[in-house]
Amino acid sequence: MKTHYSVAIVGGGQAGLSISYCLKERGFEHIIFEKNQIGYSWQAKRWDTFCLVTPNWQCQLPGYPYPGPDPHGFMQKDQIVDYIRSYASSFEPPIHEGVEVLRLRKDEADRFELTTSNGLYTADQVVIASGSYHQPKIPRIAERLPQQIRQLHASDYKNPAELPDTVLVVGTGQSGCQIAEDLHLAGKAVHLCVGSAPRSPRRYRGKDVVDWLDQMGYYDLSIAEHPQKEKVRTKANHYVTGRDGGREIDLRQFALEGMQLHGRLKQIDGTMLDFENDLKQNLDQADEVANSIRRSIDGFIEKNNIDVPVESEYEPIWEPNQENAPLDIQTIGAVIWCTGYQSDFSWVEIPVFDGKGYPGHERGVTSVSGLYFLGLPWLYTWGSGRFSGIARDASYLSDYISARKKTDHSNPWSIINEYLLGS
Repeated sequence: MKTHYSVAIVGGGQAGLSISYCLKERGFEHIIFEKNQIGYSWQAKRWDTFCLVTPNWQCQLPGYPYPGPDPHGFMQKDQIVDYIRSYASSFEPPIHEGVEVLRLRKDEADRFELTTSNGLYTADQVVIASGSYHQPKIPRIAERLPQQIRQLHASDYKNPAELPDTVLVVGTGQSGCQIAEDLHLAGKAVHLCVGSAPRSPRRYRGKDVVDWLDQMGYYDLSIAEHPQKEKVRTKANHYVTGRDGGREIDLRQFALEGMQLHGRLKQIDGTMLDFENDLKQNLDQADEVANSIRRSIDGFIEKNNIDVPVESEYEPIWEPNQENAPLDIQTIGAVIWCTGYQSDFSWVEIPVFDGKGYPGHERGVTSVSGLYFLGLPWLYTWGSGRFSGIARDASYLSDYISARKKTDHSNPWSIINEYLLGS
């Protein structure tokens, strides 16, 4: 059995497949280790009605743009899985499914050594393309809830039929808002803890907002050019939905329809849930972000003399009661924690991480020669962790890997010089 490769890729999702395509295109020998199966995370960790929040035309994997009949629609979960699997079938990557990488280190010969569930492998270069959403993050306050209340993370939620009649959803990022809507539309009594996540309009002045932002060049903006620099990597995504052809998520509208909105979950006092007095502030801030996006589009339209319909800014259609009333735990049948994920790179025994466990890199290239990361949010642009921008990053790293292979390793500066001169 062959156990040494020029390049080993850890992760067979859209990032791992993308760089495999680019390396294969360049005639580069490599292997992919995928812990589960192609498309697993999309199939197993999303709810039944899950769909993309960005239009299908943004699905631009290397050599495989969205092939379907609805470029301005939003693929549902099964269609996303089919898209990824058909992509893999289109170029037959050298992927080993069901093989987990348990340890990555340097051996005595200064090669990369990968201990896997299928034995030991070595490689000259390694691309870690396993993303950053590894472990569900649930706050410790969850331990204080009574045992009879069912608790689950957003990654385990499937559909409303599996849950009792009254559900508390904690968190209003993309998952929290969409799951709350899913339950609400099914007739469940929903209590939603509203955090500070921003929201986005869906359509504005005749176009999907994504189309406007693309035309404005936002998706080409690098992290070095972003006003918030590296801080943007930790920001919550704007909530919006592609459900039923795409629409805006307005929590105030949900409230008018009977959903109970609360501030952040503060504490559990006996049988009562106490909330922060920040509901109005969080709703107002989300609306301001949505309006600021509209104003940016207005400025672009005016600057370029584009003839499109005029629309006014959003005006709140509901305001919360000033009272911050607690909620009796006994009225809740289940809690869904939509509180995000944390990364786990503990298996990487190579010193490239900062104090928070984030890999130090420059556009995916680490300080350890031959080690790279791919598919992280804002690795380079907004689309780095998405279908829309992974091709640019995969192509860049493939060129870098090729340049390193061809260069005299005794002079590390020659690697950089050759790559820069050749790009």
